[in-house]
Amino acid sequence: ILAARPWSCHARPEPPLNVRGAESSRPSAYTARPFRKPTMPYANLLIETAAGIRTITINRPDKLNALNRDTVTELRAAFEQAATDPRVRVIVLAGSGAKAFVAGADITELAKLSPVEALEFSRYGQELMLRIERYGKPVIAKIQGFALGGGLELAMACHLRIASDAAKIGQPEINLGVIPGFGGTQRLLRLAGRSATLELCLLGHHIGAQRAYELGAFTSVVAAEQLDGEVQKIAEQLAASAPQAVRGVLDAVLIGGEMHIDGGLDYESQAFAICAATADM
Repeated sequence: ILAARPWSCHARPEPPLNVRGAESSRPSAYTARPFRKPTMPYANLLIETAAGIRTITINRPDKLNALNRDTVTELRAAFEQAATDPRVRVIVLAGSGAKAFVAGADITELAKLSPVEALEFSRYGQELMLRIERYGKPVIAKIQGFALGGGLELAMACHLRIASDAAKIGQPEINLGVIPGFGGTQRLLRLAGRSATLELCLLGHHIGAQRAYELGAFTSVVAAEQLDGEVQKIAEQLAASAPQAVRGVLDAVLIGGEMHIDGGLDYESQAFAICAATADM
């Protein structure tokens, strides 16, 4: 049996299977419903929902959407809420303004951390990234500008990364006397390989969108004026797909892919079998 993945201190609720004979869970014409306001106000996020697509926008343009602790906390809450909302089929994660997706962690906070606080903050951010990566619904990062430090780490936790040709990425933490703390050394290694990871983390420089795509850090790169339309097209396709099959792909690749090949193949078989029990097959 596929193991449940932890969301908070409890296992994340499993969506009910849509067994044969029941109405298909794949929408033929998915219609938007009015967005129900979240139970908590968000100071640093903007939330929109339409046609099964939840857009979460980090809204700190004066700070280039830098991740402080409050923003990380709000992202955790926003993703947890979306996980249990049956209307939400796919999430688009974006940054406010034209300059940056997320330009890193908030260095005004980092400078005040003691070693114990730094350890706790690193683990707090890593937990958010792991939750996003192992989310049961697809998450698309829309990258329109800088994705640096914690911003690149956040983007790499997403399942698809669609970028404008003006985007730039980097892990410049070494220039501040630290290393990536939200999973950058590990996810960049898995996406781009050892050589590129050492280059970006040791030299701390930025690279452009085309090279990021060639390294595997970006899923695709489009002209800046086409970014919104391209992300919308992909999100609509995913929102119209069979949700259990989408989840099965995410689980098999992101969890099964970390296992030995025998365990990964068995995981895939079980996910395949679950799809056969739904009305979507």
